[in-house]
This record gives sequence, structure tokens and C-alpha cells, in this order.
Amino acid sequence: MLSRLTPWLLCAPLLAQTEDLDALVKRVVELYATVEREAADPVASEQAFYGGVVPGMLRRLDPHSVFFDQQQFEQLRELETSTRKGFGSVVSVLPGRVLFLQTMPGSPSQRAGLAPGDEIIAINNIALNRLDTDQLIQLLTESRQREAQLMVRRPNSPRLLSFQLTPAIMDAPSVERSFLVAPGVVYLRVGSFEAGTGREIKDAIDKLGASSLKGLVLDLRNNPGGVLRAAFETCSMFLAPGTKIVSVRGRSKKEEDITVPKAFEQYGFPVAVLLNAKSASAAEVVAGALQDHKRAVVLGEQSFGKGLVQSVYPLSSNNGLALTTAFYYTPNGRNIQRPLKEAQIATEGGEAGIVPDIRVLPEASTRLRLAVEATASFTEFATEYARSRGGTVRENFEVTPGLLDEFQGFLARRNIQPGVGEWTAERPWVESRLTQEILNQTLGVARGDEVEAHRDPVVRRALQMLEKP
Repeated sequence: MLSRLTPWLLCAPLLAQTEDLDALVKRVVELYATVEREAADPVASEQAFYGGVVPGMLRRLDPHSVFFDQQQFEQLRELETSTRKGFGSVVSVLPGRVLFLQTMPGSPSQRAGLAPGDEIIAINNIALNRLDTDQLIQLLTESRQREAQLMVRRPNSPRLLSFQLTPAIMDAPSVERSFLVAPGVVYLRVGSFEAGTGREIKDAIDKLGASSLKGLVLDLRNNPGGVLRAAFETCSMFLAPGTKIVSVRGRSKKEEDITVPKAFEQYGFPVAVLLNAKSASAAEVVAGALQDHKRAVVLGEQSFGKGLVQSVYPLSSNNGLALTTAFYYTPNGRNIQRPLKEAQIATEGGEAGIVPDIRVLPEASTRLRLAVEATASFTEFATEYARSRGGTVRENFEVTPGLLDEFQGFLARRNIQPGVGEWTAERPWVESRLTQEILNQTLGVARGDEVEAHRDPVVRRALQMLEKP
């Protein structure tokens, strides 16, 4: 009986064109009554509706509209209040391996005694060596919300060390990096858009020179979005008052234009915005507005394509519903959201997100690069080097030819022996990466990131564009 009735239920959206809602609801009730009466096993009503009928209906709308049962809705609320928790450490994540690069002053990681070069072997009795990178990131994200037990291997230590860490509220800025990447040119990496992001961006620019600056590289790669108001505030620093930032359109929502208010002070220097496939939502709003108004050049890769308005509705019995109610459009009328249904993808070509003005790919991988990175050779050599010098190096530290020879010998002992031609071609990259890792573990990850920025082909191309008259 169930197999014959299921296709009929799936056709409900088509029947809705000719039959009223009461008739459709009646048919669903009849279907459920038949299933409850005839099915081989007993049917749980909540599971049938909350686990089947309702999610099935929402899936026909789009992939982002979701029903939350009581437990899931409570978890959502808990997550909203606990995203700032963490252990205060910066780690390097490789397939099957997680290594500490830096612990923040006063953080749970530092108080526990964790140090750069320590490698996490297991978290809450889950061994890491069989997890891929995505699984590791998920485990790290989940573990920092509650007390976690870490099994750690320390270089030159004969036994594993156990650490019990309790997460604390971390005041992590959304502007993750800010420095002069070239004379008069500021580099800002914005990891997400939070309530205070607009203020953080302004403070960083003002601190680095504001009126005397020649340009800004605004790095929104891997930025998943966040608070839309922060995106509007960011746009308002570079667009004239009254300028359209974005439009909001939905079937049950009157079209609304968000514009730059009069109260904002604008910067006049040129801007380059960096995107990749993980730039989404609020990050795309900023890039699209500045691009449409010819206020910034956008470089990198096409963004993710998430430009929808999600409204969360509490329902009875402590259930909840996240529903897509509208979409965001750039000032020139481009829909940021990728098509939500297969039919749309077929008819609209699947265009999504913000297409960069200049497509620039990240650093290409080679056989040597993959081998060195996969074995964490840079990190482990840097750990030995830093400890041999008491954890400190000069502010103007540079990798010498002698140190590079030492590293080549270190690689040889790990059976990584590139040919003369391959080593010569990769030598500048090896020197840069080695410098970065040593600075990560001595002067801090922020200094290491400066080295990486100067090596980054997307940043380098952005600087070329900003230098043009």
C-alpha cells in the first residue's frame, strides 16, 4: 500500500494548482491513516511527520530551508551562544595530523602547557591519523565547545602527554590580520562579518595611516559571511552616501534597497577585494557592491553564491523552522544566490556568486610541495630550530644558505630527495615557507602570515592592479 501511495504524495505541489489546501491536507491525513493501519511495523507519528513529511516538503523548496525538532532547535540556540568558545591556539591541519603553531597568552592552551610543535594524536579518545582534513576540522570545531581530553606527542619526548582543556570565551577579532603589505598599501584579512567588524576595519585602517594610504587589499577569501549589517557598514566606508549597496527581494517581501547612510566617513584610496569559492553571503554582498560601483577590482576565484535571507521561526512544542524568505541582489541586479533547484540550474546555467574581474588561482602544487607539506617537514624542522635558539629569533630574521642546506639534509633523512633541477626551481618557495614556519613559532603566526602574503600570487596581482594609475 505504501509504495503505491508515495508517488501520489510527491505530486502534491502539482495538485496544488487545481485543488485547495484543505483537500491536499485531507489527502495527506488519509495517506497517514492508511500507513498507520496497514504498515508491517508500528508507525511513530512524530517521526513520520517531523522526520518525513515536513523535511520532504522543505527539500522541494531549497537546500537551506530546514525544520528543527525540539532537540535540534535547542542545539541551534546553544551554538549561537557558544561560537566564541575555544582553547586559544593556532594549529596546522594536515590529513591525519594536527600540530600546534602558537598558543595565545592566558589561553587554556597556554595555561595547560601546550607548546609550538606539539602534535595532537587523539581528541576524546578519537585517533586523528585516520581522519581527512574536513573530518579533522569538524572534530576540532565540535571539541572546543566543551571540555576535551588531548593526547599529545611532544618532540623528543619518549611518551605521550595528556591534557584536559576547558574552553573559554575567546575575544577573537574578525579582522584576523592587518599590516602594510607594500609602502602605503594595507592588507586586511577579514575572517567573518561579526557585529563589530565594521569598527575593526576602520580602526585597522586608521592605525596604519588612513589619509596617507595608497590602497587597500581586502582579503575575503574563506569568509563565510555573518552579520549583514557589518557588511553594509564596510561598504559605507568606500561608497558615497545614498549609493545602493544591495537589494532584497522575496515573494512575500516588498523589494527593499539598502543604501549608504549619510553618517559614514568615506576613504578615497583604491581597493582590491580577494575572493575564492569559500567566500559567501555577507562577503559577496561587499564584493558585489564595490564591484558594481567600480569602487574596487575583484580578484581571485568565483565566490560560493549564497545570497539568501533566512528567517528563523519558533514553532509550537519548542520546534523551529529556518525558511528562505528573500534573496540579495547586487546594485546592478545580479542575484548572488546560486540556483536552488535542478531545473533552475539547467535553464540558468548554474551561474552563482561574484565573478572576479581578474581570475587568479592560488599557488600551484608540485610533487615536492605535496611531499614536504604532507610530512609536516617545515613545522617539525622549525620546531627544532626554534628550540635550539630558546624560542626567539631576530625581528629581521632571514633563512641563510647554510640553514637551507640543513633543511635539505633534514628532508633527505626523510627520504625526500628532489633532483638538482627540481630543488633549484622550488628553492624560492622553500625559503619562503621555511621563513614563515620559523616566524610562526618564534615571533607569532601574524608575522608568518606577512611572509605568506608576499608569496601569495593573488595578493601580488592585487598590488600590481593598485599600482596602476
